[in-house]
Amino acid sequence: MISVEEALAQCLALVAPLPVEPVPLAQACGRYMPHPATATRDQPPFAASAMDGYAVQGDPAAGDRFTVVGEAGAGHAWHGSLGPLQAARIFTGAPLPAGATRVIIQEDVTRDGDVITVQPGADTGSHIRPAGQDFRAGDTLSPRLLRPNDLALLASMNVPLVPVTRRPVVAIIATGDELVMPGETPGPDQIIASNSFTIKALAEEAGAEVRLLPIARDTVEALTFVLGLAEGADIIVTTGGASVGDHDLVAQVAESLGLQRAFWKIAMRPGKPLMAGRMGNAALLGLPGNPVSSVVCAHLFLLPMIRAALGLPADSVAPEPRPAFLAQDVGPTGPRAHYMRATLTQGEALPLITPADRQDSSLLSVLSAADALLIRPAGDGPRRAGERVGYLPL
Repeated sequence: MISVEEALAQCLALVAPLPVEPVPLAQACGRYMPHPATATRDQPPFAASAMDGYAVQGDPAAGDRFTVVGEAGAGHAWHGSLGPLQAARIFTGAPLPAGATRVIIQEDVTRDGDVITVQPGADTGSHIRPAGQDFRAGDTLSPRLLRPNDLALLASMNVPLVPVTRRPVVAIIATGDELVMPGETPGPDQIIASNSFTIKALAEEAGAEVRLLPIARDTVEALTFVLGLAEGADIIVTTGGASVGDHDLVAQVAESLGLQRAFWKIAMRPGKPLMAGRMGNAALLGLPGNPVSSVVCAHLFLLPMIRAALGLPADSVAPEPRPAFLAQDVGPTGPRAHYMRATLTQGEALPLITPADRQDSSLLSVLSAADALLIRPAGDGPRRAGERVGYLPL
């Protein structure tokens, strides 16, 4: 058995950043932009009014009077030039007329025909947004996983097409004669397939395009057929059938199709019978069949592989443990690292983490109630309540 860290390194070695493709700005949210985007213009492109009011010269005082000689609105500049004691009616976002040095907000004046008078206590701010105040042409937005707020910035930079990494295609194959799909009527010795749905949701949330393939039955012919349906995928994920029992055929069939296995079995709970390798142009990740084992391994290995395929920086690919304080005593871990389903509560300095009483890898109700994985290193001794530990959020 190899360690979790070794297994992750070998999984990441199976994938490489995918090519870049341009997508319309409206479709770029949630995509990874691996290269900086460059602004093609200043923002704002001209000095603009920050308020509704009157553009004037100088530093007016209470009682000063100005003659209104023009009007400027957003998208409608006034092309005249202001002289002393002249004003232009102006609205938020409108270009500042030539000669103007200040905008008096409309609440601070009275107007009689074409004459405005500055009132006592008028705001002394300039209320002008200088040209290029936000950014200048040539400024860049650094590589990132694009959020909704980033789209507004890219739009203002006049970037209509965004170069993003192609989404990795992940093909998911559940294996086993015991499985039927939700909505079907299981036989007396069958259960409902559940792993694929969580793995699909996790992969899509991480930025992958997912193909949910049919359940592969426990025959060489069925597994060969369904693995063939994964043609063109970047990452193939199987669940179940990766152990060494008489009916565990995934490795056998995959190797007949050219799988070069990187490893099999890792020193962790849950998830010992994990397998990974390269099959043709795809990375193959063989997850355990137990539901909790499958989901925990997806968090630890599949999601980092997707991030690496997207080209995210190396220091943001692996899940980063967060600190918490134990809410109760826990026993030793033994020879394998243990990722315990746990819940978090608010603490004074750090969250308090409580592992679930039941850690059986088949218990989906416990997984559903958990919001964290308490990380217990291999060979770790007993720990007391109040000790600092690491966890991964779920």
